Amino acid sequence: MATNTSPSQGILSPERASEREQVVEMLKKAYFMELETVVSYITNSTNPDGVRAQEIIESLKGDVQEELGHAQEFASRIKELYGVVPGSLEFTPEQSYLQPPEQQTDIVHVIKGVIQAETGAIEHYNKIIEFTEEIDPVTNDMVIAILRDEEGHRRLFEGFLREYEVEGLA
Repeated sequence: MATNTSPSQGILSPERASEREQVVEMLKKAYFMELETVVSYITNSTNPDGVRAQEIIESLKGDVQEELGHAQEFASRIKELYGVVPGSLEFTPEQSYLQPPEQQTDIVHVIKGVIQAETGAIEHYNKIIEFTEEIDPVTNDMVIAILRDEEGHRRLFEGFLREYEVEGLA
């Protein structure tokens, strides 16, 4: 005899409203982290001077579109979870370490700032992954994919930093 039960609605079910709100808040933070990174990467891919800066400039220019895509993914997921994507008045900048250096040839400052930004994203995204593991597989999968990108960015810039360290420039 068939029963009239429907599959679980998961994170979208009314019973999960509190957890869903927590996920939305975590995603809002991630959204703003990505947008701030876009601003910082545009700044730091425009201001640096010098021959040695060119590799960093090109890398950051390429990362801008990827980081913007991450922000768009977070925004879409916020909406899917019945949240409201926040506007600019809710934004509070936090990336003091990615502000332009006093000397535009100080590429090590930029490299270290990128590593710090990527590390912050990695830490926050791991929190989201841990929180959503049992309750929201869609958000979990999305953030795992984004985490991979952030880990790749950090690893690349750690390599840049090592080169400067070997040469005694960092």
